Amino acid sequence: MTQRLLPTLLLLLMLPAGSGLAADTPPRPFEAHYHLTVDGWPDADIQHRLTATASGWESEMSARLPGISGHETGRFRVGQGALQSYYYASGYSLLGIQKSYRLDHEALADRPDRQSALFALSRRAIDRPCETACRVEYLDHRGRQESVDYRVLGRRSLTLPAGEFEALRVEVTEPDDDDSRLVFDFLPRLPGLLLSMTYYSDGKRKSQLELTRLETP
Repeated sequence: MTQRLLPTLLLLLMLPAGSGLAADTPPRPFEAHYHLTVDGWPDADIQHRLTATASGWESEMSARLPGISGHETGRFRVGQGALQSYYYASGYSLLGIQKSYRLDHEALADRPDRQSALFALSRRAIDRPCETACRVEYLDHRGRQESVDYRVLGRRSLTLPAGEFEALRVEVTEPDDDDSRLVFDFLPRLPGLLLSMTYYSDGKRKSQLELTRLETP
Protein backbone atom coordinates (compact mmCIF):
# COMPACT_ATOMS: atom_id res chain seq x y z
CA MET A 1 0.00 0.00 0.00
CA THR A 2 2.83 2.41 0.78
CA GLN A 3 4.41 2.24 -2.68
CA ARG A 4 1.00 2.60 -4.35
CA LEU A 5 -0.43 5.31 -2.07
CA LEU A 6 0.34 8.14 -4.52
CA PRO A 7 0.35 6.17 -7.78
CA THR A 8 -2.91 4.27 -7.36
CA LEU A 9 -5.12 6.09 -4.87
CA LEU A 10 -3.92 9.56 -5.72
CA LEU A 11 -3.08 9.36 -9.40
CA LEU A 12 -2.86 6.66 -12.03
CA LEU A 13 -0.93 8.76 -14.54
CA MET A 14 -0.23 7.93 -18.13
CA LEU A 15 0.90 9.30 -21.47
CA PRO A 16 2.49 7.98 -24.66
CA ALA A 17 6.01 8.92 -25.69
CA GLY A 18 6.66 12.64 -25.45
CA SER A 19 7.67 12.97 -29.11
CA GLY A 20 4.17 11.99 -30.20
CA LEU A 21 2.29 14.56 -28.13
CA ALA A 22 0.82 17.71 -29.62
CA ALA A 23 -1.03 20.23 -27.47
CA ASP A 24 -1.48 23.99 -27.19
CA THR A 25 -2.57 25.19 -23.73
CA PRO A 26 0.50 26.74 -22.02
CA PRO A 27 1.54 25.72 -18.50
CA ARG A 28 0.83 28.03 -15.57
CA PRO A 29 2.13 27.59 -12.01
CA PHE A 30 -0.25 26.66 -9.20
CA GLU A 31 -0.41 25.20 -5.70
CA ALA A 32 -3.34 22.90 -4.93
CA HIS A 33 -4.52 21.26 -1.70
CA TYR A 34 -6.75 18.19 -1.56
CA HIS A 35 -8.60 15.92 0.82
CA LEU A 36 -8.41 12.17 0.09
CA THR A 37 -10.82 9.59 1.51
CA VAL A 38 -10.02 5.88 1.10
CA ASP A 39 -12.14 2.95 2.30
CA GLY A 40 -10.42 1.27 5.23
CA TRP A 41 -7.76 3.99 5.67
CA PRO A 42 -7.61 7.31 7.54
CA ASP A 43 -8.28 10.40 5.46
CA ALA A 44 -5.24 12.15 4.02
CA ASP A 45 -4.29 15.67 2.95
CA ILE A 46 -2.55 16.06 -0.41
CA GLN A 47 -0.48 18.94 -1.79
CA HIS A 48 0.42 19.44 -5.45
CA ARG A 49 2.60 22.19 -6.91
CA LEU A 50 3.46 23.00 -10.52
CA THR A 51 6.35 25.47 -10.68
CA ALA A 52 8.57 26.95 -13.38
CA THR A 53 12.31 26.22 -13.13
CA ALA A 54 15.38 27.50 -14.96
CA SER A 55 15.27 24.48 -17.28
CA GLY A 56 11.53 23.75 -17.55
CA TRP A 57 8.75 22.77 -15.15
CA GLU A 58 8.50 20.75 -11.95
CA SER A 59 5.44 18.86 -10.71
CA GLU A 60 5.63 17.89 -7.04
CA MET A 61 3.05 15.98 -5.01
CA SER A 62 3.04 14.85 -1.38
CA ALA A 63 0.66 13.02 0.97
CA ARG A 64 0.65 12.34 4.68
CA LEU A 65 -1.52 10.36 7.08
CA PRO A 66 -0.78 8.64 10.42
CA GLY A 67 2.31 6.46 10.01
CA ILE A 68 2.48 6.91 6.23
CA SER A 69 3.92 9.60 3.98
CA GLY A 70 4.86 9.81 0.33
CA HIS A 71 6.12 12.29 -2.24
CA GLU A 72 6.84 12.41 -5.96
CA THR A 73 8.64 14.93 -8.16
CA GLY A 74 8.78 15.01 -11.95
CA ARG A 75 10.65 17.52 -14.11
CA PHE A 76 9.90 18.11 -17.77
CA ARG A 77 10.33 20.51 -20.67
CA VAL A 78 7.62 21.73 -23.04
CA GLY A 79 8.48 22.92 -26.53
CA GLN A 80 6.81 23.01 -29.95
CA GLY A 81 3.81 21.06 -28.70
CA ALA A 82 5.86 18.18 -27.21
CA LEU A 83 6.71 17.25 -23.63
CA GLN A 84 9.95 15.58 -22.54
CA SER A 85 10.50 14.20 -19.05
CA TYR A 86 14.08 14.31 -17.79
CA TYR A 87 14.00 13.59 -14.02
CA TYR A 88 11.81 11.73 -11.51
CA ALA A 89 12.18 11.05 -7.79
CA SER A 90 9.84 9.57 -5.18
CA GLY A 91 9.97 8.44 -1.58
CA TYR A 92 7.64 6.53 0.72
CA SER A 93 7.67 5.86 4.44
CA LEU A 94 5.60 3.32 6.40
CA LEU A 95 6.07 3.22 10.18
CA GLY A 96 9.72 4.25 9.82
CA ILE A 97 10.52 1.94 6.90
CA GLN A 98 11.62 4.10 3.97
CA LYS A 99 12.12 3.54 0.24
CA SER A 100 13.14 5.89 -2.54
CA TYR A 101 13.28 5.73 -6.35
CA ARG A 102 14.92 7.72 -9.15
CA LEU A 103 14.63 7.87 -12.95
CA ASP A 104 17.10 9.88 -15.06
CA HIS A 105 16.83 11.41 -18.53
CA GLU A 106 18.00 8.22 -20.23
CA ALA A 107 15.27 6.13 -18.61
CA LEU A 108 12.70 8.79 -19.52
CA ALA A 109 13.82 9.29 -23.12
CA ASP A 110 10.78 7.55 -24.66
CA ARG A 111 8.10 7.58 -21.95
CA PRO A 112 7.28 10.03 -19.17
CA ASP A 113 7.17 9.57 -15.42
CA ARG A 114 3.83 9.83 -13.60
CA GLN A 115 4.20 13.40 -12.40
CA SER A 116 5.13 14.79 -15.80
CA ALA A 117 2.29 12.74 -17.26
CA LEU A 118 -0.28 14.46 -15.03
CA PHE A 119 0.37 17.74 -16.80
CA ALA A 120 0.68 16.12 -20.21
CA LEU A 121 -2.45 13.97 -20.00
CA SER A 122 -4.65 16.85 -18.88
CA ARG A 123 -3.32 19.13 -21.62
CA ARG A 124 -3.82 16.44 -24.24
CA ALA A 125 -7.40 15.85 -23.05
CA ILE A 126 -8.08 19.61 -23.14
CA ASP A 127 -6.65 20.27 -26.60
CA ARG A 128 -6.90 16.90 -28.37
CA PRO A 129 -9.96 15.11 -26.92
CA CYS A 130 -10.12 11.36 -27.39
CA GLU A 131 -13.79 10.36 -27.29
CA THR A 132 -13.11 6.65 -27.84
CA ALA A 133 -10.71 4.56 -25.79
CA CYS A 134 -7.04 5.47 -26.44
CA ARG A 135 -4.10 3.34 -25.34
CA VAL A 136 -1.31 5.24 -23.59
CA GLU A 137 1.97 4.27 -21.93
CA TYR A 138 4.09 5.63 -19.06
CA LEU A 139 6.73 4.53 -16.53
CA ASP A 140 5.96 3.65 -12.92
CA HIS A 141 8.19 4.61 -9.98
CA ARG A 142 10.52 1.67 -10.70
CA GLY A 143 10.83 2.52 -14.39
CA ARG A 144 8.56 -0.29 -15.56
CA GLN A 145 6.34 0.33 -18.57
CA GLU A 146 2.61 0.50 -17.83
CA SER A 147 -0.34 1.04 -20.14
CA VAL A 148 -3.92 2.21 -19.65
CA ASP A 149 -6.89 3.30 -21.76
CA TYR A 150 -8.60 6.66 -21.38
CA ARG A 151 -11.47 8.55 -22.95
CA VAL A 152 -12.89 12.05 -22.51
CA LEU A 153 -16.44 12.04 -21.13
CA GLY A 154 -17.15 15.77 -21.61
CA ARG A 155 -17.50 18.88 -19.48
CA ARG A 156 -19.62 19.48 -16.40
CA SER A 157 -20.12 21.99 -13.60
CA LEU A 158 -18.45 20.84 -10.39
CA THR A 159 -18.92 22.19 -6.86
CA LEU A 160 -16.02 21.48 -4.48
CA PRO A 161 -14.77 22.85 -1.14
CA ALA A 162 -12.46 25.11 -3.19
CA GLY A 163 -15.35 26.58 -5.20
CA GLU A 164 -17.31 26.04 -8.40
CA PHE A 165 -15.54 25.01 -11.62
CA GLU A 166 -16.20 23.93 -15.18
CA ALA A 167 -14.47 20.55 -15.29
CA LEU A 168 -13.31 18.27 -18.06
CA ARG A 169 -14.10 14.66 -17.11
CA VAL A 170 -11.80 11.81 -18.18
CA GLU A 171 -12.22 8.07 -17.52
CA VAL A 172 -9.18 5.79 -17.17
CA THR A 173 -9.19 1.98 -17.20
CA GLU A 174 -6.54 -0.75 -17.27
CA PRO A 175 -6.52 -3.02 -20.35
CA ASP A 176 -6.70 -6.25 -18.31
CA ASP A 177 -9.07 -5.04 -15.57
CA ASP A 178 -12.79 -4.68 -16.34
CA ASP A 179 -13.82 -4.17 -12.71
CA SER A 180 -11.89 -0.98 -11.86
CA ARG A 181 -11.83 2.53 -13.25
CA LEU A 182 -10.67 6.02 -12.34
CA VAL A 183 -12.57 9.20 -13.15
CA PHE A 184 -10.59 12.46 -13.24
CA ASP A 185 -11.94 16.02 -13.38
CA PHE A 186 -9.43 18.51 -14.83
CA LEU A 187 -9.57 22.32 -14.96
CA PRO A 188 -9.21 23.28 -18.66
CA ARG A 189 -7.53 26.65 -18.02
CA LEU A 190 -4.81 25.14 -15.80
CA PRO A 191 -3.18 22.06 -17.39
CA GLY A 192 -1.99 19.60 -14.78
CA LEU A 193 -4.51 20.70 -12.16
CA LEU A 194 -6.72 17.87 -10.93
CA LEU A 195 -10.04 19.07 -9.49
CA SER A 196 -11.18 15.65 -8.29
CA MET A 197 -10.50 11.94 -8.69
CA THR A 198 -12.78 8.99 -7.91
CA TYR A 199 -11.72 5.34 -7.93
CA TYR A 200 -14.34 2.64 -8.53
CA SER A 201 -13.92 -1.11 -8.10
CA ASP A 202 -16.61 -3.77 -8.57
CA GLY A 203 -19.12 -1.00 -9.17
CA LYS A 204 -18.45 0.71 -5.84
CA ARG A 205 -16.62 3.92 -5.01
CA LYS A 206 -13.44 3.07 -3.09
CA SER A 207 -11.68 6.43 -2.82
CA GLN A 208 -12.24 10.08 -3.65
CA LEU A 209 -9.96 13.10 -3.96
CA GLU A 210 -11.34 16.67 -3.88
CA LEU A 211 -9.72 20.09 -4.26
CA THR A 212 -9.98 22.10 -1.04
CA ARG A 213 -7.79 25.14 -1.86
CA LEU A 214 -6.18 26.57 -4.99
CA GLU A 215 -3.48 29.23 -5.23
CA THR A 216 -2.29 30.69 -8.54
CA PRO A 217 0.61 33.19 -8.47
